[in-house]
Amino acid sequence: MATAAVRIPQQAISLPIKGLAKGPQIFIHEGARQALERRLELAFGGPVQLGVTDNLRRMVTQTRSSGRLRVRLHMMFLGAEERVKTALVAYVVHADRDASQVVGEFIEQNLHRIRASRKAPGKLVTAGQVHDLEGLLHDVNQRYFAGTVSDVLITWGRKTKPRAAGQRTSIKLGSYSATERLIRIHPVLDQRWVPRYFVQYVVYHELLHHLVPEARVGGRVLLHPPEFQRRERDFQQLSRALTWEQKHIDRLLRAS
Repeated sequence: MATAAVRIPQQAISLPIKGLAKGPQIFIHEGARQALERRLELAFGGPVQLGVTDNLRRMVTQTRSSGRLRVRLHMMFLGAEERVKTALVAYVVHADRDASQVVGEFIEQNLHRIRASRKAPGKLVTAGQVHDLEGLLHDVNQRYFAGTVSDVLITWGRKTKPRAAGQRTSIKLGSYSATERLIRIHPVLDQRWVPRYFVQYVVYHELLHHLVPEARVGGRVLLHPPEFQRRERDFQQLSRALTWEQKHIDRLLRAS
């Protein structure tokens, strides 16, 4: 298990939780942790100590002693939808079998969010000449996910050698690696004529790949399953971003 840390305005501090082994730091949304802890306390009818981990195998654990409930949860649960949190409380407090199935299904659907199996290669670069990816990721996380996504990294991709005119016919503006839990953004977007809202859209799209895994339907692998497409429509400037991309794609190809 990892040492936990909490985010507070403008800074982050590490707060070791008793019972957890030393390890890499993680950052959690303290407001979300406290809200879930209160729900557990109301259902349990007594004091609850909730710790958030980045564990590899044990996603939910609990112990009871002297009228106190101690719970350890993987960070993925902080950003879970309401029905999952309700089931989680019922499972932890009452050992409800139906709730256990909901929790188990949620874990299976989020296996890709368990700690990266490979470290990101090289140094991560988030500050561009025009756009700051760390700031963009923070804004997207706060606006669309209440700040609960804390287990993904971001960097500008490597610049490639310019191609001869007319050779490039497509461009991948962003990518997500589940093994590294890393979003890469094409450096062609770090230019003054590329609007901030469009780079935000690319970041949002790749963050959805972190949250919504690919699905198999009829023997086919869908990179953008229905749930992904539904959540992508939540981006407030989606139409504006897609229109800008269509209008400027040729310029992006020439600049890459």
